[in-house]
Amino acid sequence: MPASVAIVGTGPSGCYLAQALLKARPDLRVDLIDRLPVPYGLVRYGVAADHQGTKAVIRQFERLFERQGARFIGNLDIGADVTLDDLRARYDVVVLAAGLSVDRCLQIPGEDLAGVATAGEVIRALNEHPDSKPLPPLGRRVLVMGNGNVAIDLVRLLAKSGEELAGTDLGERPSAWLEAAGIEAIDIIGRSPAAQAKFDPVMVKELHRLAHVRITVEGAGSAEDAEGQKRLDALAAIDGTAHGDRQLTFRFGLTPLSIEGQDGRVTATRFRNASGVEVTIPCDTVLTAIGFQSCTNLSRDELLADALDVDAGVLAAGLYATGWFRRGPRGTIPDNRTDAQLLAARILSDLGETGGKPGLSATEGRVDHAGWKRIDAAELAGARPDRCRRKIADRQTMLEIAQDR
Repeated sequence: MPASVAIVGTGPSGCYLAQALLKARPDLRVDLIDRLPVPYGLVRYGVAADHQGTKAVIRQFERLFERQGARFIGNLDIGADVTLDDLRARYDVVVLAAGLSVDRCLQIPGEDLAGVATAGEVIRALNEHPDSKPLPPLGRRVLVMGNGNVAIDLVRLLAKSGEELAGTDLGERPSAWLEAAGIEAIDIIGRSPAAQAKFDPVMVKELHRLAHVRITVEGAGSAEDAEGQKRLDALAAIDGTAHGDRQLTFRFGLTPLSIEGQDGRVTATRFRNASGVEVTIPCDTVLTAIGFQSCTNLSRDELLADALDVDAGVLAAGLYATGWFRRGPRGTIPDNRTDAQLLAARILSDLGETGGKPGLSATEGRVDHAGWKRIDAAELAGARPDRCRRKIADRQTMLEIAQDR
C-alpha cells in the first residue's frame, strides 16, 4: 500500500505542497483537509475581491483533484472532529498548513469602542466567509492602521466606486455596504518609516488608477537600500493624484497611543511621531491591519516550541508544518510555493519507501471534490451580470448543495 499524506489546510501552502509531493511521487495518497466545506482558504477568503487575477491560481490547484489524484475532505475540523493524534495514527505523514486566522490587537486604550474593527475581519466579511462577523458601520472619515498588503487591499476597496467593482466576486451585501458608506477621507497610518513598510510597491501603484480619489503622501522620508527606495518610488508615483474628491492620505512614523471616543464611539486617534510629538487625527472608523495570529484547535505555539526543526518545518517524526502556520504571517502566495518545494523534499527524504497507513475513509457529513464542484457551479450560475461569482455564505446551504439535497 502506498504511503498516505494528510495536509491540514487547503490554501496556497497546502496546495503547493500537494503539487510538489505528487509531482515527485505520483503513487502517494494525498488528502487535503479543510474545516470548511470549500477549499482554497486564503485565495478564496483572503485575497481581495477585485484581484481576480490572483484568485485564478485556483484553476491550477484544481488539477490536484482532477489530474493528480489528490482527495479533498471538507467540513472536517482537525482538533475538534478528529484529534491530531488520531490523524497521525491514520496517516504516514501529517502536514499542518492551516494558516493564521485571527487579527493581532493594538493593545491600546479605546480599542473596544464602537467604530473599531480589524481589517482581516472586514476582508473576510467582504469575501463572505461563513464564519465572518457582520460588516461594521462606516463613518465618513476612516483611519486604516497598518502599512502591509492587507491595509492596501482594504484602502483600495473602500475607495472604489460601484462601477469599479464590476467583474469582481463581491456579493450583494458587501457591494451595498461599500456603495452606501459615503466615505470622504481615508488616512493610512504606518508605525514604521515608509522605506520599511510591508506593502508591495506594485499594489501601491494600483491606487493611482482609482477613478475618484486625491492622494497625498506625508513624511515618506528617505531610504538606505534598494528595496526601501522601491517603496518610496511607488509612493512618489501616486502622490498628487487628483482624480476626484475622496482623499487618501499616507502618513508614516506614527506610534498609536489611544483611540478616543465620545458616547462609546470613535472620534479620533492619538499618535506619537518620530520626534516625540503627539498627533491627533479625527476619524469615525478605525480599521486595524497589523498582522495575524493563530486561533485553531491545533496548539500552534506548543507544537512550534517542541519542534525538532522549525526552520525545516519538522515538528516531530511524521508531523510537519508549512506556510504561515510555520513561519508566521510573512510572504506572498508565490513564497508558499518555494516553502512547499523545500518541505516536500524533506518529507520524501524522511519517508523513504516506508508507508501503508490507510488514511481517513469517507464519512457522513464530509464534502469531497465532487461536492465542492456542485457548490462552485451553483455560485457561478448565480452571479449577476456585473459579477463573476455569487458566493454562498451559509455553511448549511453549502452542505446541502454539496450533498445534492
